[in-house]
Amino acid sequence: MDAVVIGAGPNGLTAAATLARHGWDVLVLEAKERPGGAVYSEALTLPGYLHDVGAAFFPFADDSPAFRFLDLSGAGLQFTNGRWESCHPAPDGSSAAISRDLEATVRSFGIDGPAWRRLAEWRRCMGQRLVEALLAPLPALGPAWRLGLRHLLRLGFNGLLSSGAWARRFFQTEAARRVVPGLSLHADLGPDDFAGASIGLVLALLAAGNGFRVPLGGARAVTQALLRRLEEAGGKLRLGTRVSRILVRQRRVVAISTEQGEEIAVRRAVLADVGPPALFLRMLDERATTWWLRTQIRRFRYAWGTFKMDWALSGLTPWLSAEARESAVVHAGDSLADLAAFTRQVRSGQLPDNPYLVIGQQSLVDPGRAPPGGHTLWAYTHVPSRIDRGWQRHREAFADCIERRLEGLAPGFRHLIRGRFIATPEDLEAMDENLVGGDIGGGSAQFHQQLIFRPAFPYFRYRTPLKGLYLASASTHPGPGVHGACGFNAAQQALHDARERL
Repeated sequence: MDAVVIGAGPNGLTAAATLARHGWDVLVLEAKERPGGAVYSEALTLPGYLHDVGAAFFPFADDSPAFRFLDLSGAGLQFTNGRWESCHPAPDGSSAAISRDLEATVRSFGIDGPAWRRLAEWRRCMGQRLVEALLAPLPALGPAWRLGLRHLLRLGFNGLLSSGAWARRFFQTEAARRVVPGLSLHADLGPDDFAGASIGLVLALLAAGNGFRVPLGGARAVTQALLRRLEEAGGKLRLGTRVSRILVRQRRVVAISTEQGEEIAVRRAVLADVGPPALFLRMLDERATTWWLRTQIRRFRYAWGTFKMDWALSGLTPWLSAEARESAVVHAGDSLADLAAFTRQVRSGQLPDNPYLVIGQQSLVDPGRAPPGGHTLWAYTHVPSRIDRGWQRHREAFADCIERRLEGLAPGFRHLIRGRFIATPEDLEAMDENLVGGDIGGGSAQFHQQLIFRPAFPYFRYRTPLKGLYLASASTHPGPGVHGACGFNAAQQALHDARERL
């Protein structure tokens, strides 16, 4: 084998397909019995209802350099959008929503409409160059130059603010002010956290561009398109095969061994779509790495856990907000104070009593997800990874709490429930061991674990101290989000290094 890729998540498959397209003989080894990791879809509740097991919305779908290189649309992948991309309602009846239609969003934001217009016009000016700069390997000098110094400085200045400070600076109404902080909380970034505005602002700008795109046929369609590209280029996938060790000789990777006792020789590279602790502290012998690196990896921190639910419904969710009824994604966060209180509770190890929610209405734009007349609903919140007396004791009661939260925003919701599925942090990690403690982001998004510190300095360009070994997971820059950039960038680095050795 020229290369072995460990893990068949989206980054692993992207890396493998990229190498195979360049003529490498590539084998992907996946420990589970299906590919895709958290990018897949299953009938979790009732027959006829298709639910995304993890990732569900894809704001990078059109602009990702990795996906454009692999031409996933040519492999049959199709996306669609809701009329609204992201709606942010509250029980008091107020709401603000983002659409790809600028004028519709301006009307939704009311007196904050002119402020939103300035943001959307900024997004339009940056165009595709924004995503190229965000997803490029560091230091992204070429993409940053093309983006322009003015845009780069503006992104940097705004991104270093807390999301709450940014929102108070930019908007006047509470409805508008909770939008970017609500988007920042996709990661472990509360409204008072330093540099917390970065992720929320980027997501808001992406929503205003191509939007939070929904793949027709479920998230598994993304995985199927990547597999098609891998197989077309001659790459192979083997399921149910766990890599236990990476073998090293003279500071170079030479083979991997599996739990079944098989040893597979590697001529050029091993790319690992796994977490840094799994790679550096378990798969490698201690003598293969440096004390400095092992110390940094032991300090690597995963983010909060995730509590996810799916529902099979007999009809559309009856939101009080008219915009929410037509929105692909709905965010439940009542105010900046509410989001701050939620953050404090989770950080202190408590279950939140008024959970912040990211809610997906995939069947609204992809009717094939549910039987005629029926609908799906998908939602998650952040929770402590571990809870006193264990998740089995708390799962049903906390699920009921989430449903009460939804009922407050959509009276009558509970009467529509035909079935529900609960996934605790433990369940999510059992499904995909990269979701350590239920962290869906591959590691904390706090500032000290971003850019050149992700996963550890100076190993932020996918290389490791060992020749031929690359880290290709969301624990590297640019981090979470299904864009394939971590795997694509690692593959490009492996290709570059192989050419240098010729």
